[in-house]
Amino acid sequence: MNDSPSNPAERPNPAERPDPAGRPDPPESPGTLVVERVFPHPPEKVWRALTESPLLAQWMMNNDFEPTVGHTFQFQAEPRPSWNGVVDCKVLVVDPLQRLSYSWGTGGPESGLAWVVLWTLTPAEGGTRVRMEQSGFRPQQKAAYQGANYGWQKFISNLERILGGLD
Repeated sequence: MNDSPSNPAERPNPAERPDPAGRPDPPESPGTLVVERVFPHPPEKVWRALTESPLLAQWMMNNDFEPTVGHTFQFQAEPRPSWNGVVDCKVLVVDPLQRLSYSWGTGGPESGLAWVVLWTLTPAEGGTRVRMEQSGFRPQQKAAYQGANYGWQKFISNLERILGGLD
């Protein structure tokens, strides 16, 4: 039986957990997408962009987000031929200025398209290291993984632009 928590926000960093042969796990497993950047801004500014609904809408999607554990919310984008533009979410972890996690699902529970997003903020020289981890991709979800990778790269670039304009 696996005693590891299913929520990545509750698991230790995989890079810190050695395998039986003594090698560290790779920081990214096939089922996990990781995007990491250092922004030249304090954690307070980054946290605002991650947790204030109007700011989230500027760099990611329209939403009804509230930073309260258990709050259900949606991100809404323009519908596309194979997607209605809705991401159903539930806040899982709110650790101010350090960690934010929420579920991320499309197509309803029966679709099997459900993941967990974890944001981690850590101090870095000259700013804040921002790590976004989207976990739960299954081997047969390569297209979803590739689409998510494309989307998060775009979102993170938008976040960088928004952070530059915040006071």
